Amino acid sequence: MASFFKRLFKKEEILEPLPLGVLKTDMHSHLIPGIDDGSPDLETSIALLKKIKSLGYKKVITTPHIMSDYYKNTPEIIKAGLKTLQEEVKKQNIDITVEAAAEYYIDFDFTDKLENEELLTFDNRKILVETSFLHIPQNFDDVIFALQLKKYKVILAHPERYQFMDINFLKTLKNKGVMLQLNILSLMGMYGSEAKQKAHQLIDNMMVDYVGTDCHNIHHADLLPSCETLPYWHKLMNSGTVRNASL
Repeated sequence: MASFFKRLFKKEEILEPLPLGVLKTDMHSHLIPGIDDGSPDLETSIALLKKIKSLGYKKVITTPHIMSDYYKNTPEIIKAGLKTLQEEVKKQNIDITVEAAAEYYIDFDFTDKLENEELLTFDNRKILVETSFLHIPQNFDDVIFALQLKKYKVILAHPERYQFMDINFLKTLKNKGVMLQLNILSLMGMYGSEAKQKAHQLIDNMMVDYVGTDCHNIHHADLLPSCETLPYWHKLMNSGTVRNASL
């Protein structure tokens, strides 16, 4: 019994820091001020960018939410916010490239957006999508297929956080050509033990294509350096599967 509890409460091994800057590009964050649940104002956005730059990143592709019920952003709103942010970055002479796409929520009217609107993408039609954390959308498979028919390259945001997606479900998605983006803070348990365990499974199975900070606020940014010493962060970066540096 004593050995069981010793294993249960064993502290995670701490390694020499492997800088997050090896990624070069962060492709999931919420840094455009005042348009979703991320940065509330320009001052905070700049503070977050300075923090991310201090970690060694050279480029940020920030991805505001587009959700029909909550964050009714459009490409025009996001581009206007990006311009304001870029102008302030230039004014303050911060040496980091800032671009924008979006994190699209697959909901009841996403198909209408796909048919009738410009979708915000990055790096040759890569599109970041998310779903409910609790339930699979009824149109999920149809949406993925429709996106791929239109030559979009689908990236599923933070698959470790969806309660209904187990490792076999995610393997099926990978086999259909969907790429997977892990939240780096999942490795330290930011989103709970289940998400952390699933993140480890994804790394063990060499299924992670991209890594994102999913940075919303200063608290997230301050936690990021703690990930640099985690064994699974080292294992992920030694896997050779992560593509951020190519963006």
